[in-house]
Amino acid sequence: MDTRGRVVAVLGPTNTGKTTYAIERMLGHRTGIIGLPLRLLAREVYDRIVAARGPSVVALVTGEERIVPPRTQYWVCTVEAMPEGMGADFAAVDEIQLCADPERGHVFTDRLLRMRGLHETLFMGSDTMRGTIAALVPEAQFIKRERMSELTYSGQKKISRMRPRSAIVGFSVENVYAIAELIRRQKGGAAVVMGALSPRTRNAQVDMYQNGEVDFLVATDAIGMGLNLDVDHVAFSSLSKFDGRRMRPLAPNELAQIAGRAGRGMKNGTFGVTGDARPLDEGVARAIMDHQFTPQNKVLWRNPALQFGSVDRLIMSLEEKPDNERLVKAREADDLRALKMLADDAEIAARATDGPSVRLLWDVCRIPDFRGISHAEHASLLEVIFNHLHERGTIPDDWLARQIRRIDRTDGDIDALSKRLAFIRTWTYVTQRKGWTNDETHWRGEARVVEDRLSDALHERLTQRFVDRRTSVLLRRLGQKEAMVAEVNDTGEVTVGGEYVGKLEGFRFRADKGAGAAESKTIKTAALQALAPQFQLRADRFYNAPDTEIDFTEQGGLMWGDTAVGKLVAGSDNLKPNVEVFVDDIAGADVVQKVQRRLQHFIERRIATLFEPLIAMQKDDALTGLARGFAFQMVENFGIIPRAQVADEVKSLDQDARGALRKHGIRFGQFTIFMPLLLKPAPTRLRLVLWSLQKNLGEFPESPPPGLVTIPVEAGAPQGADTMSGYRNAGTRAIRIDMLERLADMLRAEDSRSGFEAKADMLSISGTTLEQFADLMEGLGYRAERGERPKAKPADKVVPHDGTEEAMPPAADTDVPEKTLNDAAPAEDAPDKPVMDVAAEQPDGGVVDAAEPVQPADTSERVAEMPDDGIAPIADAPSEQPEVDDNIPDTPAEEIDPGTEPYAEIEGQEMEVFYTFTWARPPRRQGGGDARGAGGGGRNKPKSQQPRGKKGGGKPAQGGKAQNFSSKPPRKEKAIDPDNPFAAALMGLKGDK
Repeated sequence: MDTRGRVVAVLGPTNTGKTTYAIERMLGHRTGIIGLPLRLLAREVYDRIVAARGPSVVALVTGEERIVPPRTQYWVCTVEAMPEGMGADFAAVDEIQLCADPERGHVFTDRLLRMRGLHETLFMGSDTMRGTIAALVPEAQFIKRERMSELTYSGQKKISRMRPRSAIVGFSVENVYAIAELIRRQKGGAAVVMGALSPRTRNAQVDMYQNGEVDFLVATDAIGMGLNLDVDHVAFSSLSKFDGRRMRPLAPNELAQIAGRAGRGMKNGTFGVTGDARPLDEGVARAIMDHQFTPQNKVLWRNPALQFGSVDRLIMSLEEKPDNERLVKAREADDLRALKMLADDAEIAARATDGPSVRLLWDVCRIPDFRGISHAEHASLLEVIFNHLHERGTIPDDWLARQIRRIDRTDGDIDALSKRLAFIRTWTYVTQRKGWTNDETHWRGEARVVEDRLSDALHERLTQRFVDRRTSVLLRRLGQKEAMVAEVNDTGEVTVGGEYVGKLEGFRFRADKGAGAAESKTIKTAALQALAPQFQLRADRFYNAPDTEIDFTEQGGLMWGDTAVGKLVAGSDNLKPNVEVFVDDIAGADVVQKVQRRLQHFIERRIATLFEPLIAMQKDDALTGLARGFAFQMVENFGIIPRAQVADEVKSLDQDARGALRKHGIRFGQFTIFMPLLLKPAPTRLRLVLWSLQKNLGEFPESPPPGLVTIPVEAGAPQGADTMSGYRNAGTRAIRIDMLERLADMLRAEDSRSGFEAKADMLSISGTTLEQFADLMEGLGYRAERGERPKAKPADKVVPHDGTEEAMPPAADTDVPEKTLNDAAPAEDAPDKPVMDVAAEQPDGGVVDAAEPVQPADTSERVAEMPDDGIAPIADAPSEQPEVDDNIPDTPAEEIDPGTEPYAEIEGQEMEVFYTFTWARPPRRQGGGDARGAGGGGRNKPKSQQPRGKKGGGKPAQGGKAQNFSSKPPRKEKAIDPDNPFAAALMGLKGDK
């Protein structure tokens, strides 16, 4: 069939196969050239023809890319880059309706009027161009092609409800990025396609979409120019665009060009709006679906017959008006604007005075403004390039190298890389111009390498920012109803389908912290579905785990290894707390019940073990009456009660009741009633937790370090926390209650009225320095008076009566022993010498009366008459040390500060610091309560109020009774409590008389 000189216009809507038809027609000829509207589409067509004919006969020519093999037969070009006068057998121009485009229309119109193939010419585009083509190209034949699938309007839809394989269209870079970011958070990610991207970046993004790595595409109107993508739905996020000069609404045919990308081949497609775009008018939507648009009767034109005699004549020829009613003069393009700006420069005007110079200037002005900084900035760059070319014939290598080297960086974000890509496109375009560089092949390669490197970096950044692969994978599998199985490694990391999604902590799933709120929700939904079998397996393993793998924290948390699986909450009984488990709802009720039962069993067994003496006493039916009531109070207070809190109850207990309670380990101390076994670290730690639950505290006090005799008083601690910790606050430090009772034994042997000094055993048992001991004594109610005296140097040797020499033992009130803090162990550690019951219980339940202080000389007699649970004061046997139990190690509360030197130099004499302690609490008011010290020592009454008799409280007058100066009748003497060792001692003294 003879096709010589044939001109055909193949018109119709999108998805009619026009471009494919043109490729097939071109390959039927020996040579051919095809012009395409975008370099992205040119690259796509080039790849298709290379696949059919091989790279050796196919050329690709765009503004920034030039691949021209020696035996080229087929040329694939952008419309602007189509070479003229080639004499190819076949010529084609795609998207011919762009003749009406405000910016590029004059180029397409020029090709419509002047581009011809020797044998065949094709123009492909919209049917709106039929009348204009018929008027301007009378010889043209027309072929109408129908759309191969239906296109339906689906209205407005939120992006969050957009179905997979959708393309969302924006008309600015900022809009595209914002939409892509939203889709990443809600849908797992999107590919990004814009005309400003390099072909390499664009192809990588499209491949990601086509391969199914992401299900959404966010693009500019660049996808409307023939790009073949697997898109089911096109959604417009806006219905207007900036055309370079102003914002204008898109015409129905422009919307149809983009919407037509939905439904390729025989597959139907839909289009609609989203975001802030208003729904389409019914008439516009119907026009798009029926492909009925207003004919394009006007096209833009610029004079192609340019005159290069001078710059002014060139400008005049460019501004010449058309002589055809269908042709409209194009608005001032960037190249003409640049030419006018450069023509005003004196140096440029001096250089461009002949035809070749003016032609060179025009070629330089046609360099596109890829950077888009400003017209003046672009003109300045063109001026430098023109001067180099005019003066030297080529661009200097060193100058060009500096320009490219400045851009060759892949660091920075998307915006930084996009700017560098725009800059390198300028030099890619320059290096493509024949004769502009000394070594065209080298500089084209240099520019191409940098562009490719920047393109790859930009693709990577786009993917990092706008694609969450794991969310995309999970959503796809959820949508396809695939059975997903989670894998959990030894550290709890969870992967689904090979993608890390988070961590399983006990029975709670924690989504990856790097995900946002919307992403976390998606990940968790998918991951929990896959984790259901893992929850069951883990619950079975936990239910059969030994108690050694489970523990509680000091804040009431319940741990399985290093993972929190629940917490304790207050129950109806102090010793029976409830358990609240940490289990995700998706795990199911069965898993929740297993975890709850296991934790409840654990805490019940732990309480039964650590509080065994307390529970045994609670269950003892032999306790009756007052003893049972007192046992109930001990249970309510977890085995420790300050004596002052139950003073009346203690006085009410008879000897039998006390004996029954002592069988359960209760010790009646001077300051505290307690069970020594519950002072060990483990019961103390649990007691603080249970007590905090009972008090409904927000933050639980922590148990003190094991073994310390004294600890600093914690400011702001809740009232009673010191008691529950096993300590009593005294001054700035708190002393362990069992050590306090031992100290009280020592102090009872001292004269607290006249004053006494601290003994080495007192410092040792309290674990303090002399200064700290003074503060401790003041906290217990004593007055500490500091003094200094010359230090008495002890003799090195003493001579016994037998004449042998032996070392003199150190004085009790001199240097502090090297080990002072931890020589004393709790009372339960020395069962053969119990000291907790040494309470100076007088007939009234108080202490030895101040008027009748116990003298040290009476100690030996008192010891013989003590009850079974009393011991002699430590002062009677200072050299004897109790055994230390490893269960309650006594370590120093703090090392003695070497800077605290109890000695001072006064006029060459070494001095020592000492303290004198006297009882400082106010005297008992007449008819009121008594003032009690740790040892029940003398009271600081005024001399006029002291009873008559010997100094220091000798024998009382009138038959052993002190005179009563009260207006009330004398109080009847109560029966002496045989449990009180000091009362027993007094009874012994009376018997001797």
